[in-house]
Amino acid sequence: MEGRAHASRGGVEASAYLVRRFAGMGYAPLIMAFRTDKGVGRNIVVVHRGDTRSDKYTLVCAYYDALGCLGGAVYPGADSNASGVAVMLNLAEELKGCGKNFVFAALDAHSEAIAGAEALAAAGDWKFSMVVNLDTIGSTLAPPNKYRPDFLIVLGGKKYEKSLEAANQESRLRLYYDYYRSAAFTDYFYKRASDQAPFLRKGIPCLMFTSGITMNTNKTTDSCNTLDYDILSKRGLLILKWLLASA
Repeated sequence: MEGRAHASRGGVEASAYLVRRFAGMGYAPLIMAFRTDKGVGRNIVVVHRGDTRSDKYTLVCAYYDALGCLGGAVYPGADSNASGVAVMLNLAEELKGCGKNFVFAALDAHSEAIAGAEALAAAGDWKFSMVVNLDTIGSTLAPPNKYRPDFLIVLGGKKYEKSLEAANQESRLRLYYDYYRSAAFTDYFYKRASDQAPFLRKGIPCLMFTSGITMNTNKTTDSCNTLDYDILSKRGLLILKWLLASA
């Protein structure tokens, strides 16, 4: 798909793939179209209604666009953010049939000032009680690996530390609640740079799960060969168990 650039043929093919994947799980995918300076964006959204007594939902989202082709070179975007999309799809499948309400959203146009997230936040179609954003979650090459490679960064997660640690009993990951122990980086990535930002502005509690920026991020070397699939699986398991217990 040539790096899935927003408003490119590869980006449209990626959106069609996501529709097929969700439909194969038994969901009825919605295509939420919106405009950017580059063209038409497509958020792919599905709804899981497990608790008919409540009109509130937990949003689980991940952006699927990447840089595409620049100067004739393909930027695969495997970690950033096909890894997050893979976990989101797995969660949509594993949580199907549970007694909780979820909206799963594959967001477009992250590269265009997080336009897909802005469009979903502005739509107001669902009452979100919480937002869980999966943003670049497949690598073990970021600085926290100095201590252990099996780590996970959870921005906004400090107040949920007890329940996150309980969900971590099987995965046994080293959890961080800041970004590289920097208040400035934590504030930037949590409040401004990623797709939870427009929901935070609306006062909705948000968590951002990430494994951090590496030397491959936004490079042609961000390929599937750089991911740690064993640790990625453990991260997905922790998030699944946490959502089942706490969403």
